[in-house]
Amino acid sequence: MRTKQEYIRGLSKMRRNIYFDGELIDRDSELQMDCINVIGTTFDEAEKPENEDLMTATSHLTGHKINRFTHIHQNTEDLHRKQDMTRFLCQKVGGCIQRCMGIDGTNAIYNVSYEADKQNEGATTYHENFKKWLVRFQDEDLVGCCAQTDVKGDRMRRPADQPNPGAYVRIKERLEDGIVVEGCKLHISEASVADEVLVVPTRALRPEDSDYAVAFAVPGDWEGMKQVITVHNLRPREVYKRGFVPGATDSYLIFEDCFVPWERVFLAGEHLHGGALALLFALFHRHSYSGCKPAIGDIMLGTAALAAEMNNIHKQPHVREKLAEIIMPGELGYAAGYTASALGKPEVFLPGVGFVPYGPGSYIPHSIYCNVGRCLTGEAVWRESEILCDIAGGVVATFPHEKDFTNPETGELLRKYTERNPDIPVEDQAQFWRYLGDLLCSATGGIVNIGNYHGGGSPIMEQIAITTQYDIESRKKLVRYLAGMSGGDREVLAERNR
Repeated sequence: MRTKQEYIRGLSKMRRNIYFDGELIDRDSELQMDCINVIGTTFDEAEKPENEDLMTATSHLTGHKINRFTHIHQNTEDLHRKQDMTRFLCQKVGGCIQRCMGIDGTNAIYNVSYEADKQNEGATTYHENFKKWLVRFQDEDLVGCCAQTDVKGDRMRRPADQPNPGAYVRIKERLEDGIVVEGCKLHISEASVADEVLVVPTRALRPEDSDYAVAFAVPGDWEGMKQVITVHNLRPREVYKRGFVPGATDSYLIFEDCFVPWERVFLAGEHLHGGALALLFALFHRHSYSGCKPAIGDIMLGTAALAAEMNNIHKQPHVREKLAEIIMPGELGYAAGYTASALGKPEVFLPGVGFVPYGPGSYIPHSIYCNVGRCLTGEAVWRESEILCDIAGGVVATFPHEKDFTNPETGELLRKYTERNPDIPVEDQAQFWRYLGDLLCSATGGIVNIGNYHGGGSPIMEQIAITTQYDIESRKKLVRYLAGMSGGDREVLAERNR
């Protein structure tokens, strides 16, 4: 496994294809270091002996010890540990750990490439291609991101009906030694600091959309791909430093006549499997949210509790009510994810059919519980910010800059008027208001809330998944039986718990 410094050295050697604010930048630019430090935590923590069970695994392909972020889930315990690892690391960095995109993308492709080959009866070698890629990914402890969301163009048109055929990433040309792709993926977290970019479809596809059923992996500096990035850094501090300074980036990944050799292609035209891959990546990623969103809830809870203490109102009944309101969705989301892990198996749910075997035997979390947990926690983020705003009051929006506290003309006066709770050092009170300003009043704070709400699929997508996969008919049958209506079934309770 790699160290954080080896990861950074690897980034420094990559070709320059990242554009920020009109300029071509290096991957190890100072602009990206806060983001790099976030992902670097996944290397630092994996080195600690006390984290071995949580942060590492044994590859089922090679038997080598690997970072869990490169692992294919082999049992329910792997699913549990991925969830707990995500919560642990997100607490460490104060938000998104970002590396989950790679583990969720690899687990999805591992299963779908197998099913596509099986249907093609040996005419394709997608799964073998992917396993060879995966061995290198694991052995070299690479960071992967997953590029799913397309620009989509006219939202009322399907991929093949778009005036701009590149509105969804597509196969533009098939060659003897590979494919040529074009299009743009956007909102792609960590792509600018990833070793490898995994590309998967974004939606269900029709036969006429077959050119859009494409999955592949390329290095982040691949010829034919440009990245135009946004950087989400907090306002830098010179004197009153944070305990940890998080950062993030998102990329527009632009593919223009980008050649991908067959050995890096894992799906190329199988439209039904393209739709399955879109859903399966979303499922794995929503399972990751059952780790990260509870961690963010932990942070929001601690922040709200401290805000009440700073204002010396922490014993008031309305504060207790608001703290409970933060606790409940986070822990319900964790419980849903834990249940999804416990019920995981090498099967997927097909509406009207039920659970069916899927893939070569790796474990897939239970869809309903993944979607329920993600929807509950995603919808709660704005309310949690509202609670912070309510308890904190207006000071968080107007708190003076740090150099006003070092200026001899104003520093002592500001410390005098910052104190609210006499039992807390005034320096700690000032540090807290600076921190809360980062959460609630910075551009990055706003961006984080948008990501927490939409990342992994907006709540409407989880609602669609829940209602299309949930067995509503058996519940109707249950009520028919209880009400004495026709069509009831005395064995419905057994069916309900099946």
